[in-house]
Amino acid sequence: MQIDLKNIVPIPLKDKFSKRGSDIWNRELSFSSGEWVKVKAPSGTGKTTFIHILYKLRGDYEGSVCWQRKELRQISGDELASLRQHKLSVVFQDLRLFPNLTARENIELKRVMQAPVCESVMIDEMAERLGITHILQQRAGLCSYGEQQRVAIVRSLMQPFDWLLMDEPFSHLDQDNISRAAALIEEECSKRKAGFLLTDLDEDAHFKYSRFLNL
Repeated sequence: MQIDLKNIVPIPLKDKFSKRGSDIWNRELSFSSGEWVKVKAPSGTGKTTFIHILYKLRGDYEGSVCWQRKELRQISGDELASLRQHKLSVVFQDLRLFPNLTARENIELKRVMQAPVCESVMIDEMAERLGITHILQQRAGLCSYGEQQRVAIVRSLMQPFDWLLMDEPFSHLDQDNISRAAALIEEECSKRKAGFLLTDLDEDAHFKYSRFLNL
């Protein structure tokens, strides 16, 4: 699945972004499945806005975004749901877990609703790899933020995807847990021949990125 950007600029932040250079805002870019893209930016420069635009959670921007060469503003309803179900997965910065459901229920809900590609046992296997087996039966709202991030990562891998969008997915993880999570993500993306786009504040060597961009 190809993603094309043409001169996108968020309207609420237009004046701010017009005064600084960017590899993304007001540029023409194409991302092809299989690319591993790192987007680096300081706080407050639009990382979450960018992810939300790509996932069609907000439309207050100039320019155009195309999924599979179709303008994103023209995609809605069942077509939008199907593309999100089969082509794009996401780890939100605010995670968006259901706090009153257990960690397992949050993951299982995604697995059964999104054209399952993983058996239920994969939840246990991935949870063990990320060190969160002990909190699977705990309500998500009672888990630490770092535990919730790992739950959200496992949840994102429970559906088919050509692209995995990740907004600061490791912000509350120590280096050991980052290494475990990165290894799992790399394995799953390689297995599916999928690309990912990761936003973060700093340089890192978590993956063998194919492209680095500054927001």
